[in-house]
Formats: sequence, structure tokens, C-alpha cells
Amino acid sequence: METLANLEAFVQSAECGSFSEAARRLGLTPAAVSRNVAMLERNLAVRLFYRSTRGLTLTEAGESFLASVGDPLDRLQGAIAAVTAQGPKPSGTLKLSMAPSFGMTHVLPLLPGFLARYPLIRAEWHLENRVVDLVAEGYDAAIGGAIELSPGTVARTLAPLHVVAVASPEYMAGRTAPADPGGLSALDGIAMRVLRTGRIRHWTMRNGAGHEIAAALPETVVLNEPSAIREAARLGLGVALLAVAEVLSDLEDGRLIRLLPEWFADAGGISIYYSSRSLLPAKTRAFIDWIDAAFRESRYPERFSGHPPQPPSRGV
Repeated sequence: METLANLEAFVQSAECGSFSEAARRLGLTPAAVSRNVAMLERNLAVRLFYRSTRGLTLTEAGESFLASVGDPLDRLQGAIAAVTAQGPKPSGTLKLSMAPSFGMTHVLPLLPGFLARYPLIRAEWHLENRVVDLVAEGYDAAIGGAIELSPGTVARTLAPLHVVAVASPEYMAGRTAPADPGGLSALDGIAMRVLRTGRIRHWTMRNGAGHEIAAALPETVVLNEPSAIREAARLGLGVALLAVAEVLSDLEDGRLIRLLPEWFADAGGISIYYSSRSLLPAKTRAFIDWIDAAFRESRYPERFSGHPPQPPSRGV
């Protein structure tokens, strides 16, 4: 029977495409990881990797073996973690990255509860509008939306990332609300320029029936930060397309109103990202499970949704 060390070396090497990076994650030397993988290949009597100066590439047999071993290995590691849960408590510095506005509004208020439960953990939370390299920059995790996964990075979805059209009641006073996303062209728009690409972000909205229409939002005002766009909408400068999470409190207290209540753009999900399923530090695993439960307790998956509200069911 193969040892856990050999299987972990194989899975990490496959995810990283490199013995060196796999070794860094496992706390071993590259030679030890290479030796464990070679032992696995010898025991299975099959080549799992093509090796070259550019890195590692899975063979057809290697791809098949990775697909077969991945989930069972996760379950095995989870079982080991559960058995040893009464060992050392989660501790150390938890380095987390998240967007400033979202983090301050929805995540930072949860910090007292987390630290009360895990007093040996020290929080180092960076609020920044960028996609961080978890491994290279030493982050334990990041919270964000619509982030392209790099090799070896996994994600757990916490809530939907739905974009809706909003404006202030003062701006809409005396104006006709649009009937569909194409009607936004008759109003002033607060558009967003993405600094990474230099382009204006455009959205296609859909309704409950599955119809899709491009949001024809004029570029009356152009800003590059969601919180600034939200503030511009509050000031009555026009219509903004923002994530429900960004404007939730404004919608709930009436500072902003939602236009096109039957329409929204689906930008994927708000997720917590971390470097690997295997060998997670106890502090990281504790935070991932805790923030997932905290979001569900706060009903964020439902409250962040842009789906049209359903009429209450009537009894027969």
C-alpha cells in the first residue's frame, strides 16, 4: 500500500508542476519529493510525469491517477485532522487579503467573534484592491470574487456575486425607470474603469426567464473603485452597476433604490481562496470553516443574491 507521503508528493507536484514548489509546500527538500514520486511510479509500474527543464507534465496515466486519488486523499487527510483535533489549538498569524469596502463592511465586523473563539490566532488582514499571489506573498487566504484560479489554488464559495443597477431616490425623482437593461441608455451612468486592463467594465444582465440584454450604461462619470462608484450614486450622479454586497445596506435603508428588479448580472461567487486542500495549517482550516458558517448565519448567500424576489407561497 502506498504511503501518505508518496501520494501527497504526487498530488502537490501535479498541482504545482514542479518538485521545488511542491517541496516548499510540504516542508521537504525537492530531492525528497522527487524520491517519493519516483517510489510511487516504481510501485505502480507506470510513469506519472514527463520531466523536462521547464517542469513537470502529467502523463495520461498520471492524469487518470490524479483524478482518482484527489478526493480520497482529501477525505483521508480530513479524517486525520478530525482525529487530531484535540491536539495543538489553531494559533499563529493569519494573513488574509480582501477588498477594502467589502472587508470593512462584511468581514471585519466578524473578527471579534473569530478571535474570541480562537484566542491564539493573531489577525493580519490586508485590505487591498488587487489579486494577491497566495504562495509568493505568504498569504494564508484571500476573499474576493471572480478571481481566476492559479495552479494549486482552491476556492470555497461563500455567497453569490450578483451585480444590480442602483440609483438614489433623488436622481430618479421625475425620471422614468427603464423597462429593461437597454433602457439605461436614457439615464446618466457611473461606469467603472478596471485599472488592470484599462477598460470600462461592461455587463450583460439576465432575468428570471433566462433572457439576456447588455446593460447600455452611458459613461457620464468614470471611476475606478467600487466604493467611489457607490458614493457617486448616493450623491445622485446617475445609475451604477454594483454588486449587491457593495450596496446592501444602502438598499436596505433606502439611500439607494434598485432599478430593474427583475434583472441582474451574474459575476460568479464571492469565495475564500487558499493555496491547497492538503496540509492546511490549523489556523487556516479554522478560519475557512468559521467564515463559511458566519456567512450562512448572517444569511449573506440569500441577501447578496440578485435573483428577483419570489412572491410568498399561498396555502391551498
